[in-house]
Amino acid sequence: MKINYLITLLFLFTLFSCQKQEMNENQTNQSINSKVNVRLTDAPADYEAVWIDIQGIEFNLSTSDGEGKWISLDSINKGLYNLLDFSNGKDTLLVSTDLDSGYISQIRLILGDNNSIVTSEGTFDLNVPSGSTSGLKINLHETFDLGVIKNIWIDFDASKSIVKTGNGKFLLKPVLRAFTKVVGGAIKGYVNPKESLPSVFAILGTDTIGTKADTSGYYYIGGLPIGFYSVKFDPIDPYLDLVIDSVQVKSGMETDLDTITINK
Repeated sequence: MKINYLITLLFLFTLFSCQKQEMNENQTNQSINSKVNVRLTDAPADYEAVWIDIQGIEFNLSTSDGEGKWISLDSINKGLYNLLDFSNGKDTLLVSTDLDSGYISQIRLILGDNNSIVTSEGTFDLNVPSGSTSGLKINLHETFDLGVIKNIWIDFDASKSIVKTGNGKFLLKPVLRAFTKVVGGAIKGYVNPKESLPSVFAILGTDTIGTKADTSGYYYIGGLPIGFYSVKFDPIDPYLDLVIDSVQVKSGMETDLDTITINK
């Protein structure tokens, strides 16, 4: 009986030790990871639809183990996205994944061949210049710490990314930027009358980031570095341009300009 008792104790001790070791290993594996969410957003454009064929996302990641290398993210929500569905603060999730902690210098957005644009005259193919199909590089320069959830937005500026050629074709020359809300702020508000439909530009030094007010008069410009901006409203005729100076943007905050009246 005594021998059986000792064998039982030894078995329980071994089982507990194995479980404890497994828990420690799981905690260690979890601790080296960061959760990353990549979202797509856009600045509005004067088209009926802009369809982009997203097929992949890659990060140039530097870890403590070595120099930077390109890694492909798994579980991408591949497919066609109408950029105009994600303007003025709206977005959609492209991927949510665990990532080794480290430093990301660039993102590479990989497009497929099924890109198109819809205008009042019909639907047209969007031709991507050679070289772009291998990946559109976007600078980020962001550090990912242990156990942190990081949200990244890819801002695909449809209005600046589409070029109409002399023979009536359309080229896609993507203008993109990436940002996190941790290091940026935003400017938002409404214009009156809403029929003025202005383009809205946030200007800081030589940098300009823009959007377009929607049919309700609402506009939103996100991912802005901190600073004091000039906000320019460029409406349709017969309304007059308007500039508001010294608009302060703070990190992680939205600066609300309330309702701005645009005169004729």
